[in-house]
Amino acid sequence: MTRISGRVLTWAFLLVTAVLMLLPIALAMLGSFKTNQELNAGTALLPQAWQLENYVYTWQEAKFSVYVWNSIIYSVGATLSTVIVCSLAAYAVARKTFPGRKLMLAVYSAMMFIHMGVLTLKPAYQIMVTLGLHKSVVGLIIMMTGAGGTTFFILYAFMRSISKELDEAAMIDGAGSFYIFSRIVMPLCTPALGVVGLFAFRGAWNNYILPLVFTMSQPHLQPITVGLTNIRYGFGGAVQSHLMLTGACISMIPMLVMYILANKSFVQMNVGAVKG
Repeated sequence: MTRISGRVLTWAFLLVTAVLMLLPIALAMLGSFKTNQELNAGTALLPQAWQLENYVYTWQEAKFSVYVWNSIIYSVGATLSTVIVCSLAAYAVARKTFPGRKLMLAVYSAMMFIHMGVLTLKPAYQIMVTLGLHKSVVGLIIMMTGAGGTTFFILYAFMRSISKELDEAAMIDGAGSFYIFSRIVMPLCTPALGVVGLFAFRGAWNNYILPLVFTMSQPHLQPITVGLTNIRYGFGGAVQSHLMLTGACISMIPMLVMYILANKSFVQMNVGAVKG
């Protein structure tokens, strides 16, 4: 009876949690099929008439397709650059010994407790201006590389768990550092790379402050996060909440696809943690 009661309480807790997490998403999806007047009135949960043209209008007339395309470019570029840079840095710190290694890790770890987004925004923008990249896609991708340092520590911890005897055996056979990194270490880090890629993509996809600053004078380069604000207030000064919800629902699709693709990596990471 105790075991059954524990299971019932566990499932009840999980069910309530799932409902609380999914309810806002369900309300947003239902709101995207309403008219603006009906949504603001809040008289009914279900739409009186399903406004499918909201999605057509948002995608075409509100130029949401441009925002989606820009976000895909930024997110994919930031994900690839983050995976490359952080994997190289994690390999160097986890598998090599050099002066100042422990100090660098300590400083880097301490800086993660400080929200650097607003503090570093102005100097980072000035650097991009000096390099002439403040009005380009490349400059924004560079700024979003790293995903806040979390990705580096995920790869660093995962690489440390890999036996260094593999490196020593490869070096005896004449393999260099790059060969060991690309042919031995990286294939073993596939689960961590999947998780890192998801975090980097999510961070770039949901980023608002950096794209707002870098694309303020370049409307054709604005991503979804900035475009949603434009859609809400960009039509005659009237608040178009139903179109904003429609755009938000569209913006959820790529993230859901990424979570589905990275689900196997999460499972493999959890299994590895349990075995460890």
